[in-house]
Amino acid sequence: MSSTSELPRPTQVRAAAPVRSARASAAPRAAAAPARPTPLTARFRGELSTEQWWWSPELFELHGIPDGSVQPTVGLLLAHVHDDDRPGLREALREAATTAVSFTREYRVLRADGRPLTVLLVCEPETDAAGSVTALTGLLVDVTAGRAPAPADEQLRHLETEVEQLRSAMASRAAIEQAKGILMLLMSCGDQVAFDLLAHISSHTHRKVRDVAVTIIESASGRSSLPDDVREILHDACPPGRAVG
Repeated sequence: MSSTSELPRPTQVRAAAPVRSARASAAPRAAAAPARPTPLTARFRGELSTEQWWWSPELFELHGIPDGSVQPTVGLLLAHVHDDDRPGLREALREAATTAVSFTREYRVLRADGRPLTVLLVCEPETDAAGSVTALTGLLVDVTAGRAPAPADEQLRHLETEVEQLRSAMASRAAIEQAKGILMLLMSCGDQVAFDLLAHISSHTHRKVRDVAVTIIESASGRSSLPDDVREILHDACPPGRAVG
């Protein structure tokens, strides 16, 4: 076989990049900034009365456990915590479940494959109309990359923003759940009807659903009275013989 058969085809030659002059090729290239990986964010929720816990697929991944291969529990979560960090996290979870105080805690995780991670856990208790804690919900963020050598400002801002957004969302959810419980008692209605009523009040009074919920909670606790427009809607929806504050 002729050696010419191994030469590029003409079409390949035409498609090749043009030859640069020695001066042009000598010009330094700006190095592309390495992409910063997005921290893995995982979520959880645990019902205290049933001890039923839910983990997002990312939380299984964070612990090195196949998604859905085991039933998640608080015991499983604690089993993967570094020995030195476990007592503090256990106490923080216990306090959140009894006092309804949210917390943020950084600790070390030991994955199933033995690889250590550093995570930031944000926990927000959910309460019923009486103020008793019914569930713990929150998220874990893998901050391992940000711990060596020092956290990048951009990554810290990203984590702080995400934590703040989660806190805001959980505060809204907790207020809405508590207001729904009040309406369910007041109206003798179900969960969905109570939420629909909150949404109806929000639409007709031009308030956010969370603001309506807080107003109802404040009125039920005696700290303030209902605004006239909210009271009128509740009065029309309330069964006969039920007083609206």
